[in-house]
Amino acid sequence: MRRRSLAVGAAAAVAAGVALAFLVLPVVAIFLRVPPRELLDQLSKPVVTDALIVTAKTAVIAQVFVLLFGTPLAYLLASRRFRGRAFVITLVELPLVLPPAVAGLGLLALFGRAGLLGTSIPFTQTAVVLAVAFVSSPLYILPAVSAFEAVDPDVVAASRTLGAGPTKTFFRVVLPLARGGLAAGEALAFARGLGEFGATIMFAGSLQGITQTLSLAIYDEFSVDFDTALAMGALLVVVSAVLLVFLKLVLAWQPSRRTSSFLFARSS
Repeated sequence: MRRRSLAVGAAAAVAAGVALAFLVLPVVAIFLRVPPRELLDQLSKPVVTDALIVTAKTAVIAQVFVLLFGTPLAYLLASRRFRGRAFVITLVELPLVLPPAVAGLGLLALFGRAGLLGTSIPFTQTAVVLAVAFVSSPLYILPAVSAFEAVDPDVVAASRTLGAGPTKTFFRVVLPLARGGLAAGEALAFARGLGEFGATIMFAGSLQGITQTLSLAIYDEFSVDFDTALAMGALLVVVSAVLLVFLKLVLAWQPSRRTSSFLFARSS
C-alpha cells in the first residue's frame, strides 16, 4: 500500500512538473531565443516604437473610457435590485466569451459606413480605442460590482443619516472603501487591452503608426523579422508581469476597520 502511495505521489509530482514546465518554458524561450542586448536593439526599430506609441495611447484612452462609464454601471448593478438585473449582467459578461473576430464584426456592423450608425470610425485610432474598451470593459465592471457589493451598507446608511448626500457618500465613503477591488479590476482590464488582437484587426486594421498596436505588429513582423517580433513579445511579457505583481499587491491589501471608520468620519 505504501509503495502504491509513493508511486501515485511520484506520478502526481511528475505531472505537476510537466504542467509547470509547459506554462513557463514558452515565456522563458522568448528571452533565451535572442540575446538580451539584441532584443533591446530590436526595440529601437520604427515599427516597434510606432506600435508602442499607438498601444500606450489607445490603451490609456480606452481605460479612461472604461472607468468613466463602467464605474457608474457597476455601482448601479451593485446597489440596485431590479427586474432584468441578471440579464444586464449577462450582457456585460458577453464580450468575455465572444470570439474576438465576432466582436470586431459587431463593431463594424454598428460603426461602419454601412452599419447602423454609418460613421467613418473604422480603421482609425478611435476604432482601436473602441475595440480595446469593448473587450476589456467586463474585466473591470464585474470586479467593480463585487467591490461595491462588499462595502458595508450600514456605513453607507450612516453616512446618509449624518447628512451626506448620495454624491458625497459615493465619493467620500463608497469609492475609497471599494478602491482595492476597482484597482484590481482595472489592472485586469488594462492587461487585456494591451494584448487585444482579433477585434482590433477586424475593426481598425493594422496600419503602422495609426492603428498598429504591439500585438498587431508582432503578427506582421512574425514572417518578416522574427527577432523583432520576439523583442515586442518580450516587452509585453515584462509589462504583463508588472501588472500581475501590481494585481497581487492590490488583492493582498485590504483596508482595515480603522481606515474605514476614518473615511466615514471624514464624510460626515
